[in-house]
Amino acid sequence: MENSGVPGQGGTDTAAKTAGQAVMLANRLAKRQKHLARWARRRGINAYRLYDRDIPEIPLALDWYNGAVAGALYKRPYQKDPAEEKRWLETMRRAAAEALGIDPSRIFFKLREPQRGHSQYGKTGRGEFLTEVSEGPLLFRVDLSGYLDTGLFLDRRLLRRRIREEAPGRRVLNLFSYTGSLSVCAAAGGAALVDSVDLSNTYLAWARENFLLNRPVLGDRPCGCRFIRADVRRFLEEASAEKRRWDLIILDPPAFSNSKKMRTPFDLKRDHQELLARCLPLLKEGGTLYLSATVRGFKLTLPPQDRGLSLRDISEQLRDEDYRGKPIPATYRISFSG
Repeated sequence: MENSGVPGQGGTDTAAKTAGQAVMLANRLAKRQKHLARWARRRGINAYRLYDRDIPEIPLALDWYNGAVAGALYKRPYQKDPAEEKRWLETMRRAAAEALGIDPSRIFFKLREPQRGHSQYGKTGRGEFLTEVSEGPLLFRVDLSGYLDTGLFLDRRLLRRRIREEAPGRRVLNLFSYTGSLSVCAAAGGAALVDSVDLSNTYLAWARENFLLNRPVLGDRPCGCRFIRADVRRFLEEASAEKRRWDLIILDPPAFSNSKKMRTPFDLKRDHQELLARCLPLLKEGGTLYLSATVRGFKLTLPPQDRGLSLRDISEQLRDEDYRGKPIPATYRISFSG
């Protein structure tokens, strides 16, 4: 534990080290912002990843959201005095604010550690800072202060674009739909039907808000958009019994969930094969299923099938400029090969 307050010993050394780290962080952020802001303007986006443990001794992730920052402090592998940690984090906040030209009150920090249970999307505050960010003509509402995650996964940006490009005229099923950003993209692309399935009323309501935000883009297109509150596994059982089919299925599940609303806990590593076995029979001939996996060490296991499957790992195709050299979810494109 970093300690001491004795002049010339631990306290002074710690303060000097923190000050040096603040300078390093500010320099890194200024350089990244200069590069990424130009890139983002060309792309018509105003939310992107600025920093993700670029400097090992500064274990932060910082995302830019239209003039504000959502920051996460990764849990350290050693014990640290809470008061000292708080002072360190406040110094980093002020250094980041000065480098980015914003008020420190517009930087929101949360603790990022491996999550177990429904808390991976869990509420952490009162949701006092809501804003909207853009990706081309589309808008998405984000909450920088109320939840561990903001409501928009920046590392899925190119997947959202791909879904929009592949959606015209197709029936789309978005499972674990969260705040509906992928559903919005499918609808904006001209999908014939978009079904968004999630167990949370909060996130389904958020998804509806995202659809309303995009009325200028969606207009009066004849897209049926349904918001379905259900345990995904139970929904798939019922859909199979009813012989329902979709052209495009999106699976972007949490790594783990033990919500009391579910019959049994969900573990992506353990349960993804069963989940795919339930989804693939619902896929029309010529259809496509996308699976994203955020869990580390994920190894895809396909279920046995009467029809041949075509599988492609497209993770690197979905790596955008702000995620170069940084971790992104493993993403697979699955279709029937004939």
